[in-house]
Formats: sequence, structure tokens, C-alpha cells
Amino acid sequence: MPRSRRGVNVSSAGPCIDGPALLMSILLLNMGTIAVSVIHQGFAIMQKIRVARLLAAAASVSFFAVAASADAGVPMLFVTFPAMVVALVPIVLLETVVLARTLKARAIPLAKSAAIANVVSTIIGIPLTWVALVILELVTDGGSAHGLATPLQKFLAVTWQAPWLIPYERELYWMVLAASLVLLVPFFFASYFIEAPIVARIERRFPAPQVRAAVFRANVASYIGLAIFNLVWLAWSIEHAPRM
Repeated sequence: MPRSRRGVNVSSAGPCIDGPALLMSILLLNMGTIAVSVIHQGFAIMQKIRVARLLAAAASVSFFAVAASADAGVPMLFVTFPAMVVALVPIVLLETVVLARTLKARAIPLAKSAAIANVVSTIIGIPLTWVALVILELVTDGGSAHGLATPLQKFLAVTWQAPWLIPYERELYWMVLAASLVLLVPFFFASYFIEAPIVARIERRFPAPQVRAAVFRANVASYIGLAIFNLVWLAWSIEHAPRM
């Protein structure tokens, strides 16, 4: 049984973050770069994105999740991305209502803007943000196991190391949900900074500052909903923790 440099058992084989798993992150970064270049070709292209392509992207991520080795830890994109895709419809509906109330406009015309902005932020913003967080984790020595002996170590394991969890296999039942909750914070800012200019560009009938404020409120509402759902699931998982 390999041990970390602090003597904590982590996994039965291999390093915490191995080469093949890291290669998948590089592949996702390349996919994101290609997607960004598509946006620069014209905003009209983004309006032609079809649901089938979105589902194909989600299926691809799920495939990589199955292929990833458990000994490599838990790359949290494979957990959060499919969940965000599934939540797209209710998120778009909620944000449309908030946009309509804030801008004092009809909801149906704003639904298209909310949908386009959320698709772009989901398929581009979340993966790119996660890759940046993984890089930050690795360069700050977050790819090593530091143990879960103290409350501080547990806190750091699901915050500092949230992008790519260390495989403390018996603790993952709560760590995955806690890390998902933590990652909502950077994902929120990424979503806002991507969605605000997109909605402002579509809805030119409103002043840009007013649109940005409305998008901010809409994202606050949707991410509060995601956080509440995550907190309830986390509490349930801790309450029904597996017996060791």
C-alpha cells in the first residue's frame, strides 16, 4: 500500500494524479480552445448549436469518467459537467424569469438569450475554469496527499484540492459533494463573466449596465438553487454514511 510523504494511505496503486488522467485534462483544454475560436468567428454560429451536439458532449465526458482510473483520484469535471448539462433546462427557466423581472420585459423573448448564454458558459466556461483550477492545484503541491487527520486537512482536501480530489476512497461519499459545493464559487464567476456580454450583445434594446446587473441576479438565483440542492444531498450522504 503506497503512502504519501506524510504517511497517509491513499490508494492501492499509482500516483494520485497519473499521466493518462492528466492527458484527458489537456484534451479538454484543447476542446475549449477550439470552441473559443468558434465564438470569435461570429455570434451567429453559437445560435446554431443544437441539442444533439450538447448531448454528445455530455456523453463524451461520461465516457472519459468511466475510463478514468480510480487510483488517479477524482477529476471533478467528470462529476460537475454532466450535472450542469442536466440542470441546463431548469437553470435557463429560472434565469429567464429573473431577467424578465429585473429588466421589466416579457420572458419569452429573453429565454433565447438566457439559453444561448448558458450553453456557452456550460460547454466552454466550466471546463476552462476547471482546467485552470487543476493547474493551480498542481503548481501549489495540491496533487499530493496530505491526509485527513485534522479538520484543517479535511477542509483543504475539499477546497484547495477540490478540482482533482485525492482518492481517499472511504471518504469520497462526502468529499465529492463538498468539493462540488466549493467549485460552485469559481463556476459562478466564470458563468457571469461569460454570460453577461453575450446577453448584452443580444439584448441591445436595454442599457448594457442594466443587462449585466440582471445577468448577475439571474446567476445568483440559479447558483443558490444549485448550492441548496448540493447541501441537502451532502447532509443526506453524511446522515447515511456507509459503515466502515
